[in-house]
Amino acid sequence: MDVVRMVMHIGILYLFYYAGVWIQEWFELVIPGSIIGMLLLLMFFYTKLIKPKWIAMGTSLVLSHMPLLFLPVTAGTIVYLELFSGSGLWLIAIAFISTLFVMAVSGLTAQFFARRREQHD
Repeated sequence: MDVVRMVMHIGILYLFYYAGVWIQEWFELVIPGSIIGMLLLLMFFYTKLIKPKWIAMGTSLVLSHMPLLFLPVTAGTIVYLELFSGSGLWLIAIAFISTLFVMAVSGLTAQFFARRREQHD
């Protein structure tokens, strides 16, 4: 039964992904469809149309296998390493700064929702 539940959870995530891709293609937006789908999911969480526990098992499974999902990207980077020669320091700086930015925004977002939850409880 847990396997079926996990498949359904991942299916819900895919629905939001494909909805975001569809919106991106339909309106010819520059924002990737996956980001639009994530924002749709956030909006559904915010409006309480979907509860996080409804997709918890599926998201845990996907997150636990996340390093495996990035292996092809890493291998592709190693194969085409000559494309990055000459601009390596810039790429390291960009990766470092963008990582710090993502960590800061994620932390602030988590704090915002934690405070909001405390106020409603």
